[in-house]
Amino acid sequence: METTATHTEVDRQALESKVKDMYSQVADTPEADFHFEMGRALAERLGYEPTDLDRIPAESVQSFAGVGYHLDLAGIEPGDVVVDLGSGSGMDAFIAALKAGPDGRVIGIDMTEAQRDKARRLAAEAGFRNVEIRDGYIEQPPIGESSVDVVISNGVVNLSADKERVFRSAARALRPGGRLALSDIVTAKQLPETVTCDATLWAACIGGAMQREAYQQAITAAGLRITQIRENHQYRFLTDSAQGASRTFGVKSISLLAVKD
Repeated sequence: METTATHTEVDRQALESKVKDMYSQVADTPEADFHFEMGRALAERLGYEPTDLDRIPAESVQSFAGVGYHLDLAGIEPGDVVVDLGSGSGMDAFIAALKAGPDGRVIGIDMTEAQRDKARRLAAEAGFRNVEIRDGYIEQPPIGESSVDVVISNGVVNLSADKERVFRSAARALRPGGRLALSDIVTAKQLPETVTCDATLWAACIGGAMQREAYQQAITAAGLRITQIRENHQYRFLTDSAQGASRTFGVKSISLLAVKD
């Protein structure tokens, strides 16, 4: 994430620190209590195929903290090059690798060292030679221009303080005809500054949620055409504060597909 603050927005350095700390815990102690659900039961309820989950490292599934399912929208084909923005412990990257096959390649991007280390270890142990995990930020991923077929992301863009830049970078990385498929948290109403300036609430996937129409406009402004959107009613928030925000501001999970023409 960029760490240059602008007017009264969230302190980006504090945000980065909070996010790294929380998702280090997600990698190292997935059995702990968090503001959000995790693990296989969540993945299956969101729509992941049990047969896919059976074929990837169980530890990556234990640390899964996504908010929806979108790999069906991504339409990953054998030989595709896929980038996973905010790849965490690698669950989505590993499933994408199964779909891309030995002639394809999956590049996971994550800023949290514990997540990268875990994903790399699991990839090596399970023999996923077509998965590479890189250190980087989703606002400026270390990916060449027009070099990938599919960009995926799950519950991560809401953590960025510069979502417009995330979408521009995704569009830049995609080849013509390439696809952006993601799941994320959005809101029906604009969140107040008491929420959007709180780094702890951002790290809990609430404070950074963007108003839904503005989120979609940011994607189209980046040069991508949205073709499918669906709400993930299966996703639920755990804490009272998160549930209250969901009721008051219409905080919810969506999955979408956008194409680079």
